[in-house]
Amino acid sequence: MSRAVGAVLDAVVELVRGGVGRIGEVSALKIYLIGSLRNPEVPKIGNELRAEGYIIYDDWFAAGEFADDAWRDYERGRGHTLPEALKGLAAEHMFNFDLALIKEAQVGVLVLPAGRSGHIELGYMAGEGKGTFVLLEGDPDRYDLMYRLFTAVCKTKQELLNALREYANAYS
Repeated sequence: MSRAVGAVLDAVVELVRGGVGRIGEVSALKIYLIGSLRNPEVPKIGNELRAEGYIIYDDWFAAGEFADDAWRDYERGRGHTLPEALKGLAAEHMFNFDLALIKEAQVGVLVLPAGRSGHIELGYMAGEGKGTFVLLEGDPDRYDLMYRLFTAVCKTKQELLNALREYANAYS
């Protein structure tokens, strides 16, 4: 990572830490909300979690449902493959922004359906010892045994809210 990008990453982390982690006098649980750019439920769930008093990191959703496709098409237009595109400045900035928020968050919530990146993000957070939750969309066609790595797999939003409250009480 270049020195300039490292400085930007440090600034983002400091900005996030500079007061965003508190509501009133009570420390609020910081949640990195993970999902598909094409899942319209993600911002709704983010708002529901905010209404419960949690700090939600979901700004990545603002890029729009075709952001990944647009980046791919742009890079292909430049003659780049995925490995080459990952070395580009745009990829470095987007990655570092997301990673700073993932590192700052205490909890990750994966809203299904989601793709590979979302599962990688939640797996990273599990590896860091953070609370990790999956919100299912009905009963999946295929069962995945590795979801056992996560703190909880929830069938409903209410079940997720209950699990987060329980986690927050144990965490504080």
